[in-house]
This record gives sequence, C-alpha cells and structure tokens, in this order.
Amino acid sequence: MELFDDSNTSGYRLWSAIVSPRGAALVLILGAVLASLSLALAPAPRVADTPASSLPTGAESTQVALAQARAADSDVAPAVVVFDRGGQALTPADRQLIDERTAALQAIGLPGGSPAVTAPDGSAALVSVPLRLGADDLSDSVTELRKVARADLPDGLRAQVTGAPAYEVDLSAVFNGANATLLLTTAGVVAALLLLTYRSPALWLVPLLVVGLADQVSVRLLGWATEAFGFQVDDAITGITSVLVFGAGTNYALLLIARYREELRRHDSRRRAMSAALHRAGPAIIASSSTVVLALLTLSLADDPFNRALGYAGALGIATAVVAALTLLPVALVIGGRGLFWPFVPKVGQPDPSGDGLWARIAREVGRRPWRVLIASGIVIGGLVLLLPGFHVGLSQDEQFRETPEAVTGQQALARAFPAGAAEPTVVVTPSDRADEVTAAAADVEGVASVRPGPASGGMTQLDVVLTAPRGSDDAAATVERLRERLPADALVGGPDAEDVDARATARHDQRLVIPAILAVVLLVLLLLLRSVVAAVVLVATVVATYAAALGAGWWVSHDLLGFPAFDRGVPLLTFLFLVALGVDYNIFLSTRAREEARHVPTPRAIAVALAVTGGVITSAGILLAAVFTVLGVLPVVTLTQIGVVVGIGVLLDTLVVRSLLVPALVTVIGERFWWPSHPSKNPAGSEHVRGTLNETSRT
Repeated sequence: MELFDDSNTSGYRLWSAIVSPRGAALVLILGAVLASLSLALAPAPRVADTPASSLPTGAESTQVALAQARAADSDVAPAVVVFDRGGQALTPADRQLIDERTAALQAIGLPGGSPAVTAPDGSAALVSVPLRLGADDLSDSVTELRKVARADLPDGLRAQVTGAPAYEVDLSAVFNGANATLLLTTAGVVAALLLLTYRSPALWLVPLLVVGLADQVSVRLLGWATEAFGFQVDDAITGITSVLVFGAGTNYALLLIARYREELRRHDSRRRAMSAALHRAGPAIIASSSTVVLALLTLSLADDPFNRALGYAGALGIATAVVAALTLLPVALVIGGRGLFWPFVPKVGQPDPSGDGLWARIAREVGRRPWRVLIASGIVIGGLVLLLPGFHVGLSQDEQFRETPEAVTGQQALARAFPAGAAEPTVVVTPSDRADEVTAAAADVEGVASVRPGPASGGMTQLDVVLTAPRGSDDAAATVERLRERLPADALVGGPDAEDVDARATARHDQRLVIPAILAVVLLVLLLLLRSVVAAVVLVATVVATYAAALGAGWWVSHDLLGFPAFDRGVPLLTFLFLVALGVDYNIFLSTRAREEARHVPTPRAIAVALAVTGGVITSAGILLAAVFTVLGVLPVVTLTQIGVVVGIGVLLDTLVVRSLLVPALVTVIGERFWWPSHPSKNPAGSEHVRGTLNETSRT
C-alpha cells in the first residue's frame, strides 16, 4: 500500500483517534504523568570524571591509566606554580622571594612537594605542590595556591598555577553554568525565530513549550539510561543533545503546523484538519526522525566512549522530541483552535498563498531552466569543496579553549623555560624487574629529555619520561610512537601525549567504520520511504556533497577568520553525522511531498508543486536549525564552536541551495526515471490535476 495513498484509512483513523476528545484527554493525562515522573524521580546522568573515560578500554594509554589507578595515591598529581618574567632572567630578589614562599605554597597541598627548581636559563622557577584530583576542595586548593603565589610580587614577576589539578579546575570553570546558558540562549533563539516565522502573539509559544518540555524530559530520561546501560556523559554531550532536541523538534513542529494550516483551508473541523495534517505529514516526520535516530545509533559502533555516549543521548533526545511533536503538539494546537494563528487565521476556501508566492516563482524558474540552475548550484557547491585541501585535524590540549585559562598559559610559560614535557611527562609502566632495562632503552630514544623512576606497586614500576617536544605537538606524538616501537612489549606507554596518539587512532577508526554505516542507514530509509533506487542515490549524493562543501567553508571560517590552527579530531565525524542525518530531513520533506503530488501530475510539475508548498516552511526550519547549532559557540570550547560553524553553514547550504535549487533541478532533468523502479502513479504522464498550489494548476 502506498504511504500517501488516500485509501490508507488505518493510518488516518490512528491520527484521528489522537486528536479526538477522548484521545486528546488521554494524551494530556499520560503526558503529564510521564513528564512528572521523569522530572521528579529520574537520577542525574552519570558524568565522566576519569582520564580513562575519554579513550577506549583497549588503548595502551588507557591501560596505563588503569594501572596508575590501581597504585596507591593514584589520584594525586602535582599542581605546578610557575614564576617568570615573560622570558627575562629572574633577579636574585625574585629567587629569594620564591624560596621563601615555597613553604607557604606546599602547606596548601599534600606531603611530598619539591623545593623550588630554577630553569637552566634562569628565566623561570617552579614549585611542585601535590593535590588530590577529584577532591571536593580541589578548586579551593588551586584558588588558594594562586592567591598565595601572587601576593605582593615585585613589578614584572608573575605567578601562574598549571598541572593536572589546575586543568581540572579550569575546565570545570569553563562549563560552570554553561548548560544553563546554552539552554537559555537556544530557547531565546528558537522563540525569536518562531515569532518572526508566524508573526502571531500566541502560536510561537505552543511549539516552544512542547519542545522545551521534551528537552527537559529527555535530560531526565538520560539519567535513567546512564544507570541502566552503564555509559557516561559530560556537559558537552548534554549540551549537544539539547541543541538536537530544540533544533529537530522545532523542525518537526514547523512542518506539522504548516500542513495543519494548509488543511484548515479545506476543512471546517479543526480536528479533521489536524487528522489530515498528521496523515500527510506524520509519515515524513517519522521517517526523518527515524533516520536521525538510526544514524545517531551507528555511533554505538565507535570505539570512542564520547561518540558512543553522544549517540545514545542524541537518539533518546530525538525520540522524545518526535513523540512530543506527534502527540502533545497536535493536541495543544487543536485545543487552541484557529485563533492561535491570529492575525493570519486560515479560513475554509481561502486560496493557498503559496500558489503565487516567492517559492512558487522559484519553482517555475527552476522548471524552465533546470540545466542553468543545476550548473550554477553545482559551481557554488564545488567552489566550497575546493577549500578543503590542506585542512588539518588535531588540536592539542592547550588549543581546546577560545579563552585561554591560566592552566594553559602557565603550561606555555613552563614549556618555554623547562624541557617541554616537564609538567606533564609521558608515563611508562613496566614490570619492576625490568625497570632498569626499560629506563636505559627509553633514555636512548630520540626526543626524550630525561627518564626518572616513579612509584612502584604490585610488581609494576612507573617511569616518568620527559619529552623535548611541546605538549600536544606532532613531534611529541612521534616520540611516543618511537617509544612504543623500541620498548619491550610489556612496557606500556601512556600519559597526555600518548592519550593524544590513541585518540587520533580512535578517531580514524571511528570515521572508517561509522561514516559508511551512516550512509547505509540513510540510503535504506530513503529506499523504504520512496521505493526508488534513483531517488535514494541522488538524495544521498546531494547531502554528501553538502557536507564536503560545508566542511570546506567551515575550515575557511575556523582557520582564516577565527584563527584556529586545526579542526578538533571529532569534528569531521560528528559534523558528517549531523549534516547527513539532519540534512536529509529537508530532502525527505520535499521528496515525499513530490511523490504525493506525482500520483496526479508529471514529475517535473510534482517537484515544482512540492517546492512551492514546502519552500517557506523548510527554509524557516533550516534557518532555525542553523541558528540553534550556531548557539554552541556561546561555550568557550573550540570543538563545539567548530561543530556549530560547520553544521550551521551546511544546514543553510542544504536549505537554500541544495533543497531549493539543486534537487528540484535534478528531479526536473531526470524526470519520471527519478522514481524508478516504483513510480507513484500508474500513469506518469496522466492527469494534470493537483492540490491548488500553483497558478498554472488547479484541483479537479
């Protein structure tokens, strides 16, 4: 049975039941009960808080982190207080003050701190103060260190606190209140764009409240999911999930409301109009949301725990949003009545304004000159793709923040005066009976400045290997690779630079595995929805081209305008996921409407009708989704900013160029073969009747 066949009455009866008086009451009661239970009883999501949680368990650096965790005082790390004059030599008075202050600094931390150490060139000195990572008073301890270190310093001398404890505190400060800021900004952007879209004092509130409720429920459900399935999330994951819920949920609401308004011009009863709108738009919304959910779930194949957790959280959020959009939203709209649309209230028999509007004119122009439009839009996409060559992937820890915290500037000052890896050495864990052999072998490796023994426990000894290369650099990564090649197999290499090496390998693995899986999911959904091999392949090809163009444009913005040296390693995969899964939504909305119309008119006319009818709502949805993703830039984290830039550009390209011009031109050129092998009409060249949308067509 055809998805959009009018004879498919079972689907119509289901939608009618939802908006009937009894069904509406049931939806409201169940919605209130389930929302109240989840908001009141669900636990907080499990937050990742260990170094090993950011890498796969099989990674060598993860094994080192776990070995360290089994050792005594494994959670103790040095906070490093760095005194310097910006590259100038310390004065004798400076050194005397630093020596006198060392005791006060070490009194703040745990026993075992080192005396002040002066750099070989005399330009800086450091004091090591052990602190316990994850302690409740860690932030207070780091703050006190900074206060004591800076007290009454002579002119020109500065003190900064870096090291693992300072990084933990500064990173926490970056996200302190970030989710609330992100949520409020997202809601504000959505509210403003809905108000501009509907130009109604009341209508915009309905989808905003429904989607906002869905977002809060999804966060609470995420707490249950983390407890039940054992994965962890962080502030970045919950922030991205909220953006997905608001963006996709509002898109579904826009599509449903647009179809509802269209049906209100044909039906006296608002319940019958909503039933018809759900019957027509519901399958496209379900197909679109299913594509996004399944694409997100392909991240379960990833090795990176962050990607897997984001996949689970995002899928849960989208599922919650679509359930709310297809149950609570239609009930609320029916209860509100036609008056919600004031002052532009749709009336029965009123002509559809899309028939002679902007998108109808664009549709006619595309239909008249498809090859010209095809070439022009191809040049735009191709030109942006040409910006891709030469883009770099991989940010060091010091490059992760837009606003550089003190832990980073302190590390940079330390690296200028001491061997680059002194503050965060590479760690080698080896059997204790081979510690001397491994120490000698590591010291002979190019790029190693020094090797010093660390704690021993359970027959294993830790060696701290100081590298000559700066933290997070390509040279540091190369040194880690050389260590792994030359040391015995039972000597494991970990630490910050080794974690970067493993993270890069994990990112490459995930891209090779997940990207084909996403394409397979999207292609399968389109095949099932449209029953056309040609249509599915063409639409997938257009969204992949959009991704390549968006990545090129995003690299130009990120590198040339914003000054970021590289993409974060997770950006290519996550932006591919969001752009392909969400970008295909607009093609689904367009192509399903074209297939509906192609039952009555030739395919070129059907795609013109579909573009005229859906152009306004899809454009509004695309602009809204792009704006919502751009909101990620309110957080001072480079990764989220880059994701927001690339996805925002990609959604606008998909909305304004690909879906509006490229796809209609392609469909017009391909003609009836676009639906091969299952044409929606038994007589493709038959009847010219259509649901009155273009001036040159009329409903028979």
